[in-house]
Amino acid sequence: MVQPGSHLRPVPADATELPVGLPAAAGPRAVEQLVQRAQAGEMAAWSKLYQDNFERIYRHVRTLTGDPHVSEELVQETFVQALLKISSFDNRSLFSTWLHGVAINVVRNHWRSRNSTERAHAKLELVHALPGESDELGIAVHRKQRVKALYAAMESLPEQLRVAFVLRDLEGLSPDEAALRLGITPGNVAVRATRARQLIRKQLIAWGILPGEQEQSA
Repeated sequence: MVQPGSHLRPVPADATELPVGLPAAAGPRAVEQLVQRAQAGEMAAWSKLYQDNFERIYRHVRTLTGDPHVSEELVQETFVQALLKISSFDNRSLFSTWLHGVAINVVRNHWRSRNSTERAHAKLELVHALPGESDELGIAVHRKQRVKALYAAMESLPEQLRVAFVLRDLEGLSPDEAALRLGITPGNVAVRATRARQLIRKQLIAWGILPGEQEQSA
């Protein structure tokens, strides 16, 4: 098989020319054919799969990480890993579902390798930036800070809870869709997402970002 290259990028949206023999619209059967050709080492077929899936994988990874620069690197790594492993894809699931699973594993490895000191510093910066007064929604920071706070709180979650929360609450997947990506039951997804919400809320209350029960009832 031809070795993967990280230099591949999606073609412009207005590009009209495709390699000979590649379908313009990739339906289920067309995707299956492209995968088979990519598994045989045909890089033109892999390039088409890359182009068709790049944007959705980027959005997925961007939601998981909250960092556009890190996301670009992790998306490239996702496609490198997918090309290396494509021979193991057996069509039991949609190729896009399998690719999202590869992306989740890449992001998990990123989370595991990140320096805990950097995460601690980021959280300290966030806490020091908080103003002392609440707005009409009971939120102590403006929208950008709330997003930073959410991702900082997510850092404290166990990995399984974090991924379930992202898929259900940030990406808006149904329990069945999230379960398919994670290889668990919809019931387990619901349990993990609920627990994640509870822990995140507890952390945001501790930081003074969300009002506690006493403040809400006052």
